[in-house]
Amino acid sequence: MHYRAKAFGPDAKPLALVIVNMSAMGLMARCETQYQAGDRITISLPIVGAIVAHIRWSLGGRIGCELDRPIDRADYYALLAVVLRAR
Repeated sequence: MHYRAKAFGPDAKPLALVIVNMSAMGLMARCETQYQAGDRITISLPIVGAIVAHIRWSLGGRIGCELDRPIDRADYYALLAVVLRAR
């Protein structure tokens, strides 16, 4: 996966992410801004809209996040279809 997503950091400032891996419960993204484990960001995704993610780890320009709520299975597959078409 390689999807450029719009997001907002814990300070509500716009943030550019490149999502490189995603599941219904979390994601890994490349991010130029340095964040700490425990920070919360809001990510805008096709199909599901804005979703809050808790940063669980941050290392070398990458972050791993757990979503506040799992994405419904049907919505997750629809999201993947949109994201993969956008390549």
